[in-house]
Amino acid sequence: MIRDVLVYPNKRLRVKSKDVVDFNKELHCLLEDMKDTMYANEGIGLAAIQIGVDKNVLIINLTDEDGEQNHENLFEIINPVILEAEGSITYQEGCLSVPTVYEEIERKEKIKVRYYNRDGIMIEEELEGIMAIAFQHELDHLNGHLFIEKLSYLKRKKFEKEWKKKLKEGK
Repeated sequence: MIRDVLVYPNKRLRVKSKDVVDFNKELHCLLEDMKDTMYANEGIGLAAIQIGVDKNVLIINLTDEDGEQNHENLFEIINPVILEAEGSITYQEGCLSVPTVYEEIERKEKIKVRYYNRDGIMIEEELEGIMAIAFQHELDHLNGHLFIEKLSYLKRKKFEKEWKKKLKEGK
């Protein structure tokens, strides 16, 4: 089922998510809804809080060199944590909760992570490049943060002014 994506400045986007305890049918339904919602909105990642569910669940499916998403490459990530991080990379990020806005954001280039899959099996792996960026972006959502918070003071003020104007115009 495709769900509505919360859009900034919705206050629910600021909620800190809670760990999943039960790896059950309810979780599996949430993951399916998140997948449907992400694909319908042409995203590469989605955190549960973006559809109003405050659980530490995120999904990521990067596009290949042809711009296609292979459904077999979908990552279902539950209760994620970053164990180690190194390096620095800047990438132009966008967000389904801040539509049409793209900004250069600096993040860690390589990260070692731990998370659980839909069946409660723990996974530890190292991520780098776009996958590491997407993981950090979605993890920020679970902690109640948006990528626009990483902008410099002046860029953030400019964004806020343009965003308010866009909202007034009803776009």
